[in-house]
Amino acid sequence: MSASSKVRLAAMLVTAGMAFLAPAAAHAQAADPGMLRGNEPRARQAIPQQQEKQFPVGVPWSAIDLNGKPYPPGQNRPYFTIDTQFRLRGFGGCNTFSATAYPLRNQGFAVSPFAVTKRSCGSAVDAAERAFLLALRMSQKWDLVKGQLVLQGPAGTLRGDRAL
Repeated sequence: MSASSKVRLAAMLVTAGMAFLAPAAAHAQAADPGMLRGNEPRARQAIPQQQEKQFPVGVPWSAIDLNGKPYPPGQNRPYFTIDTQFRLRGFGGCNTFSATAYPLRNQGFAVSPFAVTKRSCGSAVDAAERAFLLALRMSQKWDLVKGQLVLQGPAGTLRGDRAL
C-alpha cells in the first residue's frame, strides 16, 4: 500500500469516526450545552437522604417489656438514662448499675461491661434483672418508635418508655 493510499484510508477512518460521534455529541450538548465547552456539568438534583436519628441522651427510660413480656408497673421496674457524657446509669429491678453506652452511626448501639451492686431480691426478681441487664448489654441497634426506645440485640428486644 502506497503512502498516499494510507493517508486516504486514515482520512476515511477519521471522517467515519466523526460521523459516528456527531449524534452523541449533539445529544450531549442538548442535554447540557456547557459540557462540550469544557465546563463542569450542571449540578444534579440532590437525592434526599433519610436524616439519621439522634439518640435521646439525657432522657430517662423505663422498661416496658422484654421480648414482648411486659414488666409490671411498680418499684421493681427497670429504668436507665444515658447522659451527654455517654454514662449509662440505672436500676435493674433490684440493683443499681452503671456502664458506658455509645449510640453509633446507622442506629447502632454498644454498651461496655456493667458495674452492678450485689443485692439479692429473690430468685424471680434476680432472674428478671439478669435478663434485663443482658438484653441491655447485648443491644446492637436502637430506634425510636412512636416515642418509645427500642433496643435490639442477640439477647432480645427491650422496649422503654420515657420516665418522669
